[in-house]
Amino acid sequence: MTYSHLSITSNEDIATITLQRPECGNALSLRLMSEIIDACNSFKYDTKIRVIIFCGEGKHFCVGADLKDPERVTRADGATLLERSRLGQIGRNLIEAILGINQITIAAVQGAAAGGGACITTACDFRIGADDCIVGYPEVKLGMNLSWGALPLCNNLVGPAKTKRMVIGGDLESADDLLAWGFLDETVPQPQLRARASEMATYYASRPAMAAQMIKRSLNALQDAGNTSIMHMDGDQFTLVTESEDYEQQRAAFLAKTSKK
Repeated sequence: MTYSHLSITSNEDIATITLQRPECGNALSLRLMSEIIDACNSFKYDTKIRVIIFCGEGKHFCVGADLKDPERVTRADGATLLERSRLGQIGRNLIEAILGINQITIAAVQGAAAGGGACITTACDFRIGADDCIVGYPEVKLGMNLSWGALPLCNNLVGPAKTKRMVIGGDLESADDLLAWGFLDETVPQPQLRARASEMATYYASRPAMAAQMIKRSLNALQDAGNTSIMHMDGDQFTLVTESEDYEQQRAAFLAKTSKK
């Protein structure tokens, strides 16, 4: 696959996937989401790469789904309920592709990681943030539930009370709080972020690959044991909430606000 909105680079046994839509905060268009899925799958049979770093070009890691994406708008316009349900599955496919990576994964977060961007970070094994980064799930402010199978990933990191704060409140939380809660594993000054992520990657790449990857898969399976039965309907729930007046009003207000910037 030819990538238009991301790059993959490698240095010995460490690879880096960089989202490259800096002009819009690396917002997740359908094209970018498909490219991330393909990039993740490209490592499936790779036995040389041991660690993969996810990062974003520019000011922000990823501000979430691109609600202005022409392809998304065109495909959703006039679509049946079933067609919109299928369209919504790409987000879950994205997160499952990251979770399914055999190699150790690290998210290096600068600026904002919001909505889908926060979902990407929780799908990684480790998260290192710039000390001024902000992360959160603002979907509720647009009248939406958190889908993509991402709710238990946040809960696994910070527990139910903080997850409710983040997902029901919908605010972007500070790096200091995220570190204290265990959402972030480490914070560093923004200029040191990439270098520290590389150091962390080198550390985990030095561990025996088979043992490290077996441990990762076992822990992921342990955490996921009860999630699938609970979260299999979140995509359909999203399709339902997009039928609500709250969603239409909040989405229109958001688009009107951003179009003025």
